[in-house]
Order: sequence, then C-alpha cells, then structure tokens
Amino acid sequence: MNIHTILFDLDGTLIDTNKLITESFYHTFSQFGLEFTHDEILAFNGPPLKETFEKIDLDKAEAMITTYRDHNLEHHDAYVKIFPNVKETLKKLKMHGIQIGIVTTKMRGTAIRGMKLTGIYDYFDTIIAIDDITNPKPHPEPVLSAMKNIQADPETTLMVGDNHHDIEAGQNAGVKTAGVAWSLKGEEFLRRYHPTYMLHDMKDLLEIIGV
Repeated sequence: MNIHTILFDLDGTLIDTNKLITESFYHTFSQFGLEFTHDEILAFNGPPLKETFEKIDLDKAEAMITTYRDHNLEHHDAYVKIFPNVKETLKKLKMHGIQIGIVTTKMRGTAIRGMKLTGIYDYFDTIIAIDDITNPKPHPEPVLSAMKNIQADPETTLMVGDNHHDIEAGQNAGVKTAGVAWSLKGEEFLRRYHPTYMLHDMKDLLEIIGV
C-alpha cells in the first residue's frame, strides 16, 4: 500500500487514557449532582467536551468543562500509559520515511503532556488539537489542517483512530482510514463505519505500508 503519511488520534489510539477520562466524567457529574450509567459515560468519550456538556446543561457547560479539566490534569500522570507496540511502531515508521501527525479533540497542552509522559512526542511532524481548529472531527478540517502542515497528499494518507469521529473525519477528508480493535467501544462498533483497515496490533501498520 502506497502510504506516505499516517495521522493518529491520541486518546484511546496511541495512549490509554480511558480510565482517566471515565473517572473525570464521574467526578464532574458527582460535583453537579448528575448521574449517568457506565454505558452513557462511555458514549461521552470522543466528542469535544464542549459538545458533550452543552447537550447536558447549556448554562453549566463551562463550569463542568473546568471541573473536568482540573480533575483530568490533577490525575493525568497516574493514569496515562502507552498501548502495546506503539513506540516501536512509530520508530519504525519514522525510519522508513513516513510522516506522522496527531489529530486530537484534546487541548494542545494536555495532548503534548500525554505525548511527553509516554515518550512519543518527538516522533511527530505535526499536532492538530482542538484549539487549532474551528470544526472538530468528524468534520474534515482537523485532518485537512494536519495534511496542509506537512504537505501530505490525501491519496497517500491514512487516518487511524479508536472512535467513529476519527473514521468519519478521515473519510470526509478523502483519506484512507484504520480503526483500532482495542477501542473502548469495540471492534464491531467501529466496523459499522467501514474503515479501510482494522488494526489488531499497532504493528499491523508496518504490514499495511509494506515494511
């Protein structure tokens, strides 16, 4: 497969922040006297916080975002870890001249913190975070912005993610897509969005690009 650029979502794809995210939602809702089921909370994992909290309570959305972010940052380093074979794969991709970027719905500062904590920050050629764009995934803008930054061609670009927003953003930007089977929402859920590939291990990328 002729792939020269790979764009990655961050949370749930490269780094495991699932427990941190879930705990931050539980904490926030408890502070505001709200209760949601575990499945409902899983559904909040992926979209921008603003979108999630505004749907719940428009008036309190900003306060909820602040509560969530404070908790998330305070407990960040205790929870965040890298998924298996991520670092080794990124290293090999770079050795073979593949451009790699991050396209995330996180704030830039928090994204970089997670990347530095897990030792992957230096591998990336570009980072597009929520504060860099107007329209978050599934809108194509973040993917297109990342490609523009590194002069990537849609024909030879792959977008990798753990959520339907990632797959749809890639499709909307006209690039190939890959879901990750370790997604919290499950492989079957992601398959409904028809990604070009499904990764069962990050090393599967090396096979896709033929190294």
